[in-house]
Amino acid sequence: MRKKIMGKKILAFLTLIVVFNTSLASDALVIYSGRSDKFVKPVLEAFTRETGIEVTLHAGKSTGLLNKLQLEGERTDADIFFSNDAGTLQKGSELGLFAPIAAELTDVVPANYRARDNTWIGLSARARVLVVNTETDKAKPIQSVFDLASPSLQGQVAITNSTNESYIAGVTVYMQATNKDKVKSWLEGLKRNAEGKVFNKHSKIVSDVASGKHAVGLVNHYYIYRHLAKHPKAPISILIPDQGKDGMGVAWNVAGVAISKHSKKQQQAQKLVAFLVSPKGQKQFAEVNHEYPTRKGVAASSEVPPVDTFKVADVPMYQLGEQRNATIDLIEAVGMP
Repeated sequence: MRKKIMGKKILAFLTLIVVFNTSLASDALVIYSGRSDKFVKPVLEAFTRETGIEVTLHAGKSTGLLNKLQLEGERTDADIFFSNDAGTLQKGSELGLFAPIAAELTDVVPANYRARDNTWIGLSARARVLVVNTETDKAKPIQSVFDLASPSLQGQVAITNSTNESYIAGVTVYMQATNKDKVKSWLEGLKRNAEGKVFNKHSKIVSDVASGKHAVGLVNHYYIYRHLAKHPKAPISILIPDQGKDGMGVAWNVAGVAISKHSKKQQQAQKLVAFLVSPKGQKQFAEVNHEYPTRKGVAASSEVPPVDTFKVADVPMYQLGEQRNATIDLIEAVGMP
């Protein structure tokens, strides 16, 4: 029940917020950020150096900050909302919390990476991939995420709990790219193969697979690169699933930005968005976490496979919000932990 309420009503509770401020000046842009501060602070500091506009950063969970923005209404101090999930951004649009972003800014990002009404823009993309232990043959037959439901992998699959935003987003992509029955059957097999054990962090999945406790895990791609940066000899590799002519493509999600409808600093807020979608801002925003810039022509970090070397599922990012309730209903019907 808890997940359904969160998905359908956006709970009316306040989130615990940690404030990282570069300025407490009253004219500073106030940012509610559901993205980790270590990934946004360097970009915001560059923005301040370039424009002279200072910022005050409030960090918390994306859903909690969206709830706070909704509860505050016209009283909010927030000018900008960052989220690490397109579904949460789309929910904010549906709640009428965001102001339209200027067309000259939205047009540099493909339509499938932003809201239909241009009230939010995806800034960096990530892929749902498989981390595989290279010291076992158990994961060798895997070509698709749907192979994770194979009975031969019982007890060998590591997944996050089903309230994880990336988990929900991934399931939404699979439902839109295939069909409900296929995904329901997959979830049932995944539940069996996880044997009741789920993880609260992707990083723990990668570490678990590296230690050989599980043969394969479903994670966001950058967690694998983070682990290998610290443990270059770890016996793991990345498997980008569902490729080839008949493959649906890898599931995609974006971190993005929106402007509060009630912001009194619309002009300054638009300047921040302009910086974030500029080639310079795009490269920095995405590269700090080994993600993919959404603006065409801006290369990703050299450590990750170029985006034109693999197939991405053809599912617009706004559908991660529009179809979220249906996804949560299915997850709950299966009883995913």
